[in-house]
Order: sequence, then structure tokens, then C-alpha cells
Amino acid sequence: MSLPVLLAVGSTPSPSPSTSTDPTTATLQDAQESATNAASWVQQNWSTWLAIGLRVLLILVIAAVLRVAVRRAITKLIDRMNRTAQAVDGTSLGGLLVNVERRRQRSQAIGSVLRSVASFLIMGTAALMILGTFEINLAPLLASAGVAGVAIGFGARNLVTDFLSGVFMILEDQYGVGDTIDAGVASGEVIEVGLRVTKLRGDNGEIWYVRNGEVKRIGNLSQGWATAGVDVTVRASEDLDEVRSVLTEVAESMSKAEPWNEQLWGPVEVLGLDSVLLDSMVVRVSAKTMPGKALSVERELRWRIKRAFDAADIRIVGGPTAVPEEEAPDPTENVAAPSALANPASPQTAAVAPIPAPAVAQGTPPGPAR
Repeated sequence: MSLPVLLAVGSTPSPSPSTSTDPTTATLQDAQESATNAASWVQQNWSTWLAIGLRVLLILVIAAVLRVAVRRAITKLIDRMNRTAQAVDGTSLGGLLVNVERRRQRSQAIGSVLRSVASFLIMGTAALMILGTFEINLAPLLASAGVAGVAIGFGARNLVTDFLSGVFMILEDQYGVGDTIDAGVASGEVIEVGLRVTKLRGDNGEIWYVRNGEVKRIGNLSQGWATAGVDVTVRASEDLDEVRSVLTEVAESMSKAEPWNEQLWGPVEVLGLDSVLLDSMVVRVSAKTMPGKALSVERELRWRIKRAFDAADIRIVGGPTAVPEEEAPDPTENVAAPSALANPASPQTAAVAPIPAPAVAQGTPPGPAR
């Protein structure tokens, strides 16, 4: 081995424990390297993050402002509807329409539905835009939502029909709580109006749950006014002038009596002869009443007319034709008179009985024939 090589080997420091790899030193170096890489990654992408954050913030601000503006517009519209109802109330037209409280409740229900729909649409659109800002592919999500919507629509089509029918019933003010309606499948007083089911209280106290989608036609007996009509059938021989005079007195006295003066919204009118038959004639009496009070007014009218006719000796017949009363047939008319021959011990029966043949003695020869 040459001298330079020995000098080089001799000059090379020998390894010592202090210069060996320390785990703590390696961990610190790894952490420093990771922090350096993270800092460099943040420095490279902070602009993108800032842009996404500003875009999300802008979307949220616009959605919130738009939601507040739409809700205020709906509230102003509802307030205008209430002011219009208050202006109409108290006039001749207002008596035929729904009262202010009813309109206020309806407008509040409509406003609540509209505000909920507006909030759902605005916030839902904002959520989709935020997902698009994060570069999330919305096509599979929208496709899945579309398929799920179609499946739910087919499976719950009756529920969707009930909901849409309930919304339009509220918007069109077809009926409300406290109204008496005829819904075709059931009739009674409305005690609750929902978007899916309407509850009715029947005449006998039963509660009907009617799905809004099953209602094809509605007759509201509580809106506007009602008509009370009474047909009075009298004999054809009665004096028409006297009948009209008695009915007019009954109508005037009832119009001034409590509480009928409040339930009657117009004078009780004698419309005249409704029909004339051979033995009877029908006089029609009609009156415009408060909604829902027609039956009670009709009962009171019949009560008063019957008492007035009894006092005036005017007979009311009970049908479209007066059938003359006939005497009941005698049950013994077709029965034959009792006969003495029916008694076997009577002399008449003995007189008509045949004479028995004489008995012949035993051993006595018969006599010659003559």
C-alpha cells in the first residue's frame, strides 16, 4: 500500500456514537419537512381557497337578502288583502262576503304557505350552487333525485293529489273552520282544514275525515246567505185573500221578534201559489236568512203559521192532494148470520135429521112381500 493511501486512511475520522442517526433528530426533521411542505401547499392554494370562500359567502348573502325581500313582499301582499277586506266590511257587499276575521285567518295561512315555499326554493338553489362551487358533480345527484321523485310520485300519487288539492282549497277560500259544507262523500261543520285531510262534524256528532283529493264538488252552506222556504198546503176552497193576510201578519210579527230579527236578512215574502190541485193548493213562503239558520227559521215559520191558521179556522191538509176521509169498513159486514142448524142439540137440527130404519127381531120370518 502506498504512502498517500495510508495517509488518506489515517486522516479519515472513525465513526463515533455522537454522529450516528438519532430517532429524535429524525422526527424533528420530518416534522420540519412536513411543515415546510404544508406551508408551501398553503401558499400555492390559498388564492383558490379564498376565491371559493368568497364565492360561498356571496351566494349565502344573496340568498339571505333575496329570501328577506321575497318574504317582505309576501307580507305586504297579505296586509293589502287584509286592508281590502276591512274596506269592504260594513257595506252591503260585505254582508254577503266572508267576515274580516275569516279573511285574516285565510290570508295568514296563504302567507305561511307562500313564505315556506319561497324559502325552500331559494335556500335549495343556494345549496346546489355551493356544491357546484366545490366542484362536486351534481349530475348524479340530480339524476338520483329525479328518479327518487318519480318513484315517490308514483308510489304516493294519492298523497300528492291530496296535498295539491288542499293548497288550492286554501288559496281559493272554498271553505274554512266553522263552515257547514256538503263535500259529496260527507257533510257537516268544518272543524279543521289541513293540506291533506279535512275534518267534518256530522249532524249526529260523528267526525268525518275527508281526504282533499277525494272531494270532487263542495257546497258551502255558510257563505253569503241562505234561503228558508216553507210550502203551506191548504184546501182548494179556502179564501186566498184571507190566507195571504194571515201569512203576512205572521211574517211581520216574526220579523220584529227576537232573535229572528237578526237571523232574517230580508222580509218574509208570500210568493203566491206554487201549485193548484183538485182538492188542495200550495202557497209558497220564502225568506233570506243568515247562513246556517235556514232550518231554524223554517221550523219557526211552520210553528207560527200553524197557530195562526188554527186561530183563523183555516185547515191545513197533509199532502199534495186532499184525500177525503172514509169510514172504516165493518168487519162483520161479510160475516153470515149464525144458524140454528149449527147446534146439534137444537130442535131444528132434530127436525131435519133423517128417520132411522126400524130394527128387525132375530128368528122372526119376514112377512110376505106386498
